[in-house]
Amino acid sequence: MGFLDGLLGHGSDLTPAEVNEQLAGILTQGEPVQVAFRIIRDLIVFTDRRLILVDKQGLTGRKVSYLTVPYRAITSFSVETAGSFDLDSELAIWVSGRAEPIRKTLKRGANILGIQQAIAGSIR
Repeated sequence: MGFLDGLLGHGSDLTPAEVNEQLAGILTQGEPVQVAFRIIRDLIVFTDRRLILVDKQGLTGRKVSYLTVPYRAITSFSVETAGSFDLDSELAIWVSGRAEPIRKTLKRGANILGIQQAIAGSIR
């Protein structure tokens, strides 16, 4: 995970300390957060073991969905950057055992290239 360590501070939107606080009870003992990105209220978190997608739902954000994807389960991914008339970027991650990819729409200005680098550096 040395590659992810190199991204820290260059591509992340949140510090590991901020994410550790938000994911208390979700992270396992000794599971360090490598890089984390905020997408409006949601999070994409890379640890040394897995990718965690945090989806805050509802007006208050009190209902939260956590999707864990072990890196070994990621079969492919794609990113689409925002164009001149497009306001959004898109991330799609294909996971073994799922027919449809996991899709995330990212607002203009989101660090789509940092997210792409983090995924590319994590899968083997």
